[in-house]
Amino acid sequence: MQKDTTFSIRISSENLEVIKQKAKQVNLSQSDYVTRCCLGRQVIVIDGIKETAHLLRSIGNNLNQLTVLANMGRIEIVNLDGVAKELAAVSASLRELQEHGRWRK
Repeated sequence: MQKDTTFSIRISSENLEVIKQKAKQVNLSQSDYVTRCCLGRQVIVIDGIKETAHLLRSIGNNLNQLTVLANMGRIEIVNLDGVAKELAAVSASLRELQEHGRWRK
C-alpha cells in the first residue's frame, strides 16, 4: 500500500526513544512499526529464522544435486534417511517458530 499521507503527533522524547528502539529491534521503520501497532497487527521477532532458512536451502541444494546425479545416470540408489531427518528437524523448528504467533491482517 502506497504511503500518501503524513500524520503528525506530539509525543514525549522518552516515548519516542522507546518507539525507535522497538522499531529497530524488529527491523522496521518507525512509520511501519507505529502503523502496525496502531492497526492491531502483531509485531513478532523470530530468533533463529535465518539459520533455519539457511538449513532449508542446504537441504534443497543437496536434493537438487542428488536429482542431477540420478538424471545423469551416475547414481541409481540414494539413501535419503539423513536428508529426511534433517528435513524433519527443520520442519519441527518452523512449527515451533510458527506457534510463537502470526501476523494478523
